[in-house]
Amino acid sequence: MRFLLCVPVLCVTTLPALADGVPRPGLQFAQAAPAPGAKLPTPSETYAAMTVAERAAIQSDLVWTGDYSSIIDGDFGNRSIAAVRAFQKRIKRPETGILNPHERAQLAAQARARQEQAGWRRVNDSATGVSMGLPTKLVPETGRSKDGARWSSKDGDIEIETFRHHGPSVTLDGIAGQLRSVAGRKVEYNVQRPEFVVLTGTQGKKKFYVRAHAQGQEVRGFSILYDASKSSQMEPITVAVSNAFAPFSGQGTIQVGGEAVRRKVEYTTGLIASAAGQVLADRQATQGCRIIQIPQLGPAERVADDEASGLAVLQVYGATDLVPAPLGGDATASGNAAILVGIADPRVQDGGSAISTPSARLPTGEGDAPRTFNPAPPPGFSGAPAVDRRGRLFGVVLAKPQLAAGPPADAQAMLVPIDGVRTFLRNRGVTLTGGSASAKDLKASVVRVICVRS
Repeated sequence: MRFLLCVPVLCVTTLPALADGVPRPGLQFAQAAPAPGAKLPTPSETYAAMTVAERAAIQSDLVWTGDYSSIIDGDFGNRSIAAVRAFQKRIKRPETGILNPHERAQLAAQARARQEQAGWRRVNDSATGVSMGLPTKLVPETGRSKDGARWSSKDGDIEIETFRHHGPSVTLDGIAGQLRSVAGRKVEYNVQRPEFVVLTGTQGKKKFYVRAHAQGQEVRGFSILYDASKSSQMEPITVAVSNAFAPFSGQGTIQVGGEAVRRKVEYTTGLIASAAGQVLADRQATQGCRIIQIPQLGPAERVADDEASGLAVLQVYGATDLVPAPLGGDATASGNAAILVGIADPRVQDGGSAISTPSARLPTGEGDAPRTFNPAPPPGFSGAPAVDRRGRLFGVVLAKPQLAAGPPADAQAMLVPIDGVRTFLRNRGVTLTGGSASAKDLKASVVRVICVRS
């Protein structure tokens, strides 16, 4: 039996190619016909020119078509390009490795159809604390298992369970040993690292996939068990579930159907909020960090956060000559035109750390819906200030985490209004500076924030 292994830090692929995939509006990859004799871009060059979110969206769709069975991270290497060629071969198109708009639309449509057929949804399991994607139409029966929750098909040929073990005596080695020794289980693939274990194989006449992660004195995981006759249907879904699994949700885990799955090293933008070294930042992007570093200022500590606004306060000690942003003024920007001031992720600026000021529009949201930026700013801009041309603050950019193995996001960045920003900071004892500032002036208050996770 050939199967898959896909975990956040390692992906070993032995899954056969399948078929199907989800639409990603606005992703246009075809270029105008090159001039005679002009050098055509290679697949690697083509994908390098896209944003990380665009590349991850393609990988996600290829998971659902069964052409890709590895990690969804936006890093488009040989495995991802081979998956594109496999999809093109299956739809009887030239195997260029580069999707034209028509092929991209076909891939998206197939992925969306497969997701809808499976009833793909994000589920937060209160019994174990894990968050994961589930094919809810395939496993409509719910209940409790010995160590967590259980979902199953009506006839029992598909079962998905979560589990949680905790306590001073709990170790990953011990739990892994128990998982390997389940009665009737024949392990065909087994990989274990200090923080996780993944097992695949057969259990009687069924196939199984088990994944568990350890943190402190706790191990959380899930298992999938299904009849071998369901392999063509379940293997791509298992890849999606694996990518979507967030064992310690909220502790820095790529957005997967609604849950943030954060990178091990994440770059965002911070805004100096006071001369005392307090920096405004994205709450999720600074969660679960082993180290928070602000290159211009030094190490930082997260001292406050607010789930409702999505903001956090970082504290830098010993920094001098800080230029706080004018967050305490009363004037609020109006209209729809905004200028953003942020530092794009080094992956989209050739390793650089330059501050840039892209323009965007902020259409008025319906009712209480948050206002979103069009176009969305580049990766790394979460936490960046948005101002109008008169130097009045709209608020702060809050980027949605990248989607993986889930439906496309309607927008990738929303506005946290300036009134909410001011209220959050004042309630945390931050002394704000008044006045206004142009986008050029705000560059002195913008810093890069780097979160390094374990």
